Amino acid sequence: MKKRKATVFLAAVLGVAVAAAGCGSNTGTTTAAPTSAAAQETTAPAASSEPIRIGGIFNVTGDQSSIDAPAQKGFDLAVDLINKAGGINGRLIEATSYDGQTDQAVCANNAKKLIEQDKVIAIGGLSDSDYAYAAGAVAQAAGIPIVFSGATTPDIPDTVGNYAFLTAFGDNTCAYATANFLFKTQGAKTVYVLIDDSMSYTTNLASYFIEHWKELGGEVVLEDHFKSGDYDFSAQIQRYLATGETDAMFISSGPDDASSIIQQFREGGATAPMISGDGWDSDLWGVAGDLANQDIYVGTHYATSDESDVVQNFIKAYNEKYGIDPENAFAALGYDCMMVLKKAIEDCGGDVTSANIRDKIEAIQGLQCVTGTISYSAESHVPAKSVVITKAEDNHLVFVENAASN
Repeated sequence: MKKRKATVFLAAVLGVAVAAAGCGSNTGTTTAAPTSAAAQETTAPAASSEPIRIGGIFNVTGDQSSIDAPAQKGFDLAVDLINKAGGINGRLIEATSYDGQTDQAVCANNAKKLIEQDKVIAIGGLSDSDYAYAAGAVAQAAGIPIVFSGATTPDIPDTVGNYAFLTAFGDNTCAYATANFLFKTQGAKTVYVLIDDSMSYTTNLASYFIEHWKELGGEVVLEDHFKSGDYDFSAQIQRYLATGETDAMFISSGPDDASSIIQQFREGGATAPMISGDGWDSDLWGVAGDLANQDIYVGTHYATSDESDVVQNFIKAYNEKYGIDPENAFAALGYDCMMVLKKAIEDCGGDVTSANIRDKIEAIQGLQCVTGTISYSAESHVPAKSVVITKAEDNHLVFVENAASN
């Protein structure tokens, strides 16, 4: 989504949020302060009887569920750990989250409900830019800071306004880093690019990749297109194979199409290495099976093989709470999203207001998180982070290298 179109949409969505009273009426889930005797034994007493009310919006149903459901679990885990440690400056967190249903109007109305009904003072969540624009417009108009867990369009804060922040790196960073990996590490000089035209995330990612690939001196032999849900890629495969194959393939798609693309291209005879952005940090093996283990790379936010304490402690806590390891990097981004809010609220001291939280988020420098070090400034609400290149091997994404975007 280009910035001009996004701005028009933001103006429209505010009216939708007010008019569509029936949208976003799903029942929310609340992660409240522990009240049982057992919980109280491990929880320091709160200095105030009033909890700090935080909102969450995650698309746990619909096409975004494979990335937003883990993101909400990571977010909720962070709230649990904060409360078990005594809260923030002696006050416990009460987090209420709603399902955005992968619908922009529902996301906008859920933001309105969180602000007006649940009286939250900050909001976190959402892993795709289209839904971030919708909820962000409402939060900005109300003066409520909103930290997006996995949305990556770098112009979101500029378009939405000064109350919006990203937890993740921008699409430009991811695209440049994956281009550098192919060109500098893999030695590729020619590339095929396949683009899903149905999402701003995928069109932006591809645009940034092509721009940097040409700057590096690489050649885009063929640029092809599809729309999510097409399912049959035989025409694209035929056009690709007619090129005689390229050194590499850059696939700009979301998680739902990833395994099908891998399966059909590999079965169709395409053998070149494939790489994509963080949208492919998902179950690549679904219908593709072992074909997903054939030279498939993903530029993403972290690797579970990272032995640092912050990563391994997160994985251990996630497993203890949910009985499984984190499904993908979006679980870690949801966790980090809440940790950004925690840091800002801590720094507010006794003056915990939405405006002050916004200012304290903007002042964050060098916050060590699961997905990297997060810093903001008045000039940029998008953290500058490295991109982790991973390779698909036996149902896991295995660390390859940290790739720079320059």
